[in-house]
Amino acid sequence: MVLLVQKYGGGSLSDLSRLELIARKIQKYQQSGYQIVVVLSAMSGETDRLIALSRMLTSAPSGREYDQLVSTGEQTVVALMSMALQRLGVRAVSLNAWQAGIQSNYVHTRASIQKIDCTAIHRVLRAGGVPVVTGFQALNELGELTTLGRGGSDTTAVALAAALQAQECQIFVDVNGIYTADPK
Repeated sequence: MVLLVQKYGGGSLSDLSRLELIARKIQKYQQSGYQIVVVLSAMSGETDRLIALSRMLTSAPSGREYDQLVSTGEQTVVALMSMALQRLGVRAVSLNAWQAGIQSNYVHTRASIQKIDCTAIHRVLRAGGVPVVTGFQALNELGELTTLGRGGSDTTAVALAAALQAQECQIFVDVNGIYTADPK
């Protein structure tokens, strides 16, 4: 069976109707015989909203607390996507970074992925499910949540594709056309 890692983010997750369209797309891939691992960014504008909230309180939040705050956007959207997929009859399981085995160094706000233990993801795939994984975040050896910096969900998708030995990593964003490299 062909394993694909698909990452969705940016404008492609602008609201719940777009999220449901993506859920139907994932369902079609699974029905066509693909194993799918989904990585999601926060919904459009959510990370900026959370950053603005933190700046209302302090101009210099600790890196640890900043990461705790901004990571909630991805946690919200993976739960919503899993619910949308389940409503379509797809066995979907939301996995936060620590549940997905994504481990990082100790650097807050710009961490680097050090290792990925794919055990939980493989368990979901073997059961015929779709793991829906938070992008942008990892867990360090102290058990603290870290974030990978802006664009970190793309990093998560590529790292997962490599760790899982996926046949393909597809990164979907809302741009004009189809690109084989970063359109920026």
